[in-house]
Amino acid sequence: MLFTGNIVPARCVQAAIDASQNYDYPYEEVRSIIQAADFAIGTFNATLSEIAPRTGCVRTYVLVGDPQNADALARAGFDAMSVATNHIKDCGITSCGDQAFFETLENFRRVGILTVGAGKNEAEALQPIVLTANNVRFGIVSLGQLEQGGVFAEAEKAGIARLTDANIEQAIQLARQISDIVIFMPHWGPEDQATPTWIQRQLAQKIVAAGADLVVGNHTHVVQGYQMLNGVWVFYGLGNFVFDQDLNDHQQGVILLVRYQGTQLLDFEFIPTHVDEDGRVHLAEATEAMEILQRIELASQNLR
Repeated sequence: MLFTGNIVPARCVQAAIDASQNYDYPYEEVRSIIQAADFAIGTFNATLSEIAPRTGCVRTYVLVGDPQNADALARAGFDAMSVATNHIKDCGITSCGDQAFFETLENFRRVGILTVGAGKNEAEALQPIVLTANNVRFGIVSLGQLEQGGVFAEAEKAGIARLTDANIEQAIQLARQISDIVIFMPHWGPEDQATPTWIQRQLAQKIVAAGADLVVGNHTHVVQGYQMLNGVWVFYGLGNFVFDQDLNDHQQGVILLVRYQGTQLLDFEFIPTHVDEDGRVHLAEATEAMEILQRIELASQNLR
């Protein structure tokens, strides 16, 4: 199975797509890798909406892309998206309520990409999705730590599943009932922090203690460290996959490949990537690839 870092086809990425009229170019160089996996899961942190206004290529915290980006992600080979993210309700200066949020989820449904971590209320947001490969059921849940613009779901409010102790227990229990392997995808951690924070590490311990079999986090826009906790691999953050941030370490990420034989995790592999400001993803050149891998190892030293 395959996981990527943050996917944000907005701002300068959307402007470049508009100029080229080609929604597929961001993924051209890595499409074969994505499609070769039994299933591929991204972390999506924007809205895909006709209602929300485009921002153009400007530095803004409003992240909105065209619905056709969902089609491009499906063609690239993605099967599911973690959407327990802090920009999944973005809708410009003038609020459109939950319209852009629901439109985003519907656009993924329309193209056959499953979403996890968000819904019309908290109960729905906590529901797992299940992907099956080689007769093994992988249950996936996604919870977010980061609040922005009322993004957290409540009993009668749409939004994302909040990363709390109680929700960790509930989400994993729900997934365990219908799957053989439980994968937990937290959206967590402060931006630009390569070394996982004490809070992330405490949350990871709770997630593992609650019964997760694999933890794959994201958000920080830089690659983070990883560790094994009580026999469970925890990958704290995979960096950016598609985004327009032009700081060097923000243009770097990894594709994470995890290989299972039955319910046994055999091994994993990092494939370093570099993303241009227009969102085009490349396999990192040898020197940069080594730099990315070394940064991950450095950020992992105090975790072992």
